[in-house]
Amino acid sequence: MTYILTTPPTAEPITLVEVKAHLRLDDDHEDALLASLINTAREHLERETGLCLLSQSWRLCIDAWPRDGILKIVKYPVQAIQNVVVYDQTGAPVEVSLEDHLLDGEGRPARLWLRDPPVPGQVINGIEIEFVAGFGESGVEVPDGLKRAMLLHVAFMFAYRGVVSLEQQPAGVPDGYERLIGSYRLRRL
Repeated sequence: MTYILTTPPTAEPITLVEVKAHLRLDDDHEDALLASLINTAREHLERETGLCLLSQSWRLCIDAWPRDGILKIVKYPVQAIQNVVVYDQTGAPVEVSLEDHLLDGEGRPARLWLRDPPVPGQVINGIEIEFVAGFGESGVEVPDGLKRAMLLHVAFMFAYRGVVSLEQQPAGVPDGYERLIGSYRLRRL
């Protein structure tokens, strides 16, 4: 399974205004740094949890359909399946009809079922599923605990900005961060 981000989110779950209020900053001298730290905090949280905080488009490439016919998508929450393509033996794409499909986008992992999907002729990455995942277009839909975790993380990275370069962030997470995101982690046995 390979996940490819095709369209990143157009905004961030927390705003520069919210971060500056949290840090009690009044001037604009650190705005570029703070914007970068917000992006770093979101990307870190998404990697740690498998969540997509804001709407973003993905392509999932797989080799074959699961034996039980139910494809599991670990990105969460899945809003919609946009397109399914299967490549035949010559490498030509064959679009799969989405008329008879079922999507449990709120399940963790999300589950997709298609009626009679064609068998791929290409051995590696013969199937591509394009989908949209995320809580919504703005930070309003993102759970408050996740936004609080991001604020704590941005503040932590900002406090250590002179010690750890921006390219090496995140160098750590603050106390309480793990508790805030813990219930959103996908646990595996």
